[in-house]
Amino acid sequence: MTTLQIALFLFAILAVLLVGGVWIALSLAIVAWAGLMLFSNSPPDINLFTALWGSSASWTLAALPLFIWMGEILYRTRLSDELFSGLAPWLDRVPGRLMHVNILGCGIFGIVSGSSAATCATVAKVNLPELKRRGYDEKICLGSLCGAGTLGILLPPSIIMVVYAVAADVSIIRVFFAGFLPGLLVMVLYSGYIVFWALRHPDRTPPAGAPLTLAQKISASRNLIPVATLTIFVIWVMVAGYATATEAAAFSVIGALGVAAWNRSLTWRNFADSLLGATRMSCMIMFILGCASFLTVTMGFTGVPRALAEWVASMELNKFTLIGVLCLIYLLLGTALDGISMIVLTTSVVIPIVQRAGIDLVWFGIFIVLLVEIAEVTPPLGFNLFVLQTMTGKDGNYVAWASLPFFFMLLLAIVIITVFPGIVTWLPDKVV
Repeated sequence: MTTLQIALFLFAILAVLLVGGVWIALSLAIVAWAGLMLFSNSPPDINLFTALWGSSASWTLAALPLFIWMGEILYRTRLSDELFSGLAPWLDRVPGRLMHVNILGCGIFGIVSGSSAATCATVAKVNLPELKRRGYDEKICLGSLCGAGTLGILLPPSIIMVVYAVAADVSIIRVFFAGFLPGLLVMVLYSGYIVFWALRHPDRTPPAGAPLTLAQKISASRNLIPVATLTIFVIWVMVAGYATATEAAAFSVIGALGVAAWNRSLTWRNFADSLLGATRMSCMIMFILGCASFLTVTMGFTGVPRALAEWVASMELNKFTLIGVLCLIYLLLGTALDGISMIVLTTSVVIPIVQRAGIDLVWFGIFIVLLVEIAEVTPPLGFNLFVLQTMTGKDGNYVAWASLPFFFMLLLAIVIITVFPGIVTWLPDKVV
């Protein structure tokens, strides 16, 4: 069989398993096992154990359960209620109202976590129950969370950015600074879509409250002090050099416990519940991630990513055509690989092509990160889809359809930075 036929065969098996209701993690593992058994000489059992151990023993992923625990603490104490109470007066006259909290929350938390899964899971744990209680449309809430969760890898510090900078041999600091303006652009596009949706469906947004004076709004903003203090504390320990992005996750838990205790909303009961909830959620996510890593190993052995990259190299395309083709290739790879694997398995072939076409490597790094963001919301392996499906119990197709508009917003962001590359390069050129 050709490489393309192998890829199509494996995708067909995965589609049948997912449609048949097999657990996501088991579906990924079965497809990976079949691929190694049928199309390689590598033993699947050893690769399975290695992939599961490698994904679970990752230092960077150690932050995931801790950030989820922080979200559980916020959710089970009064802190989440106070967050909404403080923001509601300022957003009450904006179409979409508190749905914008999803975008703002993911943007702020993305700077802290550097992980898409941690951002999505944490903000969803805090925001979804509160938005549902207030009567907001569940579908648009899920879609905005799924899309905005990807800001965790676009706003620095980002694990994906570090991997790309090392693989492409470019300055990590320049890539970090290059992510700020595109990150703001994506947030504006997301909020813009929410405004557009709310204006088209005014009956599906809760009515605004009574108008408040400026003094009343400022008074209500005092409720933001606990969460703002926690956010500033976590950012400060990183900026001051006391902790890496991963170690900051432990500080976030300590800070959340401290703020909740100071706020007199922490009890032994909600402490235990938050710990058990974080454990269950982390185990489910890590199980899926380990099996996805096993499938990534299979894709590497079958040679699909490298074959696609070499096919692009053979066409000798001009700059804009090359960007379009690479966009399609990475969108295809995003349905079967995690972001780090997409970069590691293709950069050795793609980077020389990009350099010959005269494309700035820092700009290309943000282009790749945006495509990885799209992969996070693209079935069948969109990881943010898995996170929200696991948290809500909703069907995967329901979550995927809910996130579709935000998928297109990410595509629009890629078009904008391609037409106006200065959005990416201006800040690193000025600062670094």
